[in-house]
Amino acid sequence: MASAVLDELELQGLLNDLEFAQIWSESRQRQKKLSKRVIAQELRVKGVSQDIIEETIEKIDDEDEYQMAYNLAERKYRSCAHLEQEVIYRRVSGLLSRKGFSHSITGRIMRELLAS
Repeated sequence: MASAVLDELELQGLLNDLEFAQIWSESRQRQKKLSKRVIAQELRVKGVSQDIIEETIEKIDDEDEYQMAYNLAERKYRSCAHLEQEVIYRRVSGLLSRKGFSHSITGRIMRELLAS
């Protein structure tokens, strides 16, 4: 019975995992500034298939993700620039880590911010 209802919803275009995943991804990037890794994890928890997750994540440009992380870090940096450098580093890198950005992105951004 349940599978028949799901099949009918899918035929009507009301059930589309790919569309859901893409909308979810765009929303989480725009509102929460989350990394590809975190978005993929959230989609996995929601029961989206790995194929759809990979297709969705492939659409997130690496440079766009970097720029989003940099803008987020820069805002945090400005709010704590008056503090000691090690405190700044801990706060900004901690924020990027919580948002799911890789160590390489975090390291690159921290070098750029602290060099200026």
